[in-house]
Amino acid sequence: MAQRLLLLKWLHSVIAFFMLGCLFYILYAGVTGTFNIFLLIAIATILIEGAAISLNKWQCPLTTLAEKHGAEKGSVADIFIPGIIARNLFKWSPWIFAGELVLIGVRYFTK
Repeated sequence: MAQRLLLLKWLHSVIAFFMLGCLFYILYAGVTGTFNIFLLIAIATILIEGAAISLNKWQCPLTTLAEKHGAEKGSVADIFIPGIIARNLFKWSPWIFAGELVLIGVRYFTK
């Protein structure tokens, strides 16, 4: 069981870093006016993650999986990133993403 939870922690960490990378790329694209396939992939990835979370009753699907494998409260928030980021990423990322989409829209339509 402990190995499965460790694997889930690693998987969740990789996904979290990738999602952070997507958010940073969207911000970069908005600031620089870069419109390419990578921007579309980053936006689609964030939207797919949001859909997965909303379809799982606003809970990360990995939390449900962690609970199945014996984690207390199913928490996988102890991912391999600083605790303050791990605790607040879920709360702030939708607002950051919305702001980035506004920036992308402004840059696109004022080009």
